[in-house]
Amino acid sequence: MATRPGIDLDTILKASTEMANTQGLDEVTLASLAKKLNIRPPSLYNHVNGLPELRKKLAVYGYEQLYKVLIHATVGRSKDNAVRALGEAYIVFVRNHPGLYEAMLRSPSSDDLELKHIQNETINIVIQVLNEYGLGEEQTLHAARGLRSILHGFASLEQKKGFGLPHDLDVSLLMLVDIFLRGINAMKQKSKNNEDD
Repeated sequence: MATRPGIDLDTILKASTEMANTQGLDEVTLASLAKKLNIRPPSLYNHVNGLPELRKKLAVYGYEQLYKVLIHATVGRSKDNAVRALGEAYIVFVRNHPGLYEAMLRSPSSDDLELKHIQNETINIVIQVLNEYGLGEEQTLHAARGLRSILHGFASLEQKKGFGLPHDLDVSLLMLVDIFLRGINAMKQKSKNNEDD
């Protein structure tokens, strides 16, 4: 079956992202997507083999976009400035792409090589930023888990309207990241003191 001119995988993923962000991920079906693109649902099978594959490709697309955002935010920055920029960029990404972020979290089997690769590439940005603190490989990995947990937790609570008080969320985020940074710098100092003993 011939592919309709102008419809390619990138167009499909952008339309799916727009729908997910504005209507919710569960509203992205082959039928609703085909309607948005003004094509017949079977035409989508030229690009994706059903809804599960569309969801997987949407997750990969989301991680690719997040990767670009984090690289842009951290390039030319180091240590505390890089961590703050990374944290802010992560949260802004989720605010701008709530449905796409949900697709990333609902991604299928971690055995999928394409998905696993881009997830690892994205995590490696966090690790590279934290490597500058000289904590050692194991401690850096623990710190990366901690930072990712903080950012995901904050983003998820914000997405689900979990912050009811009228205080500025950006101030809360900055405080949270600064508390994390104090912990990282304390770990570094403790490690240095142990080496001096």
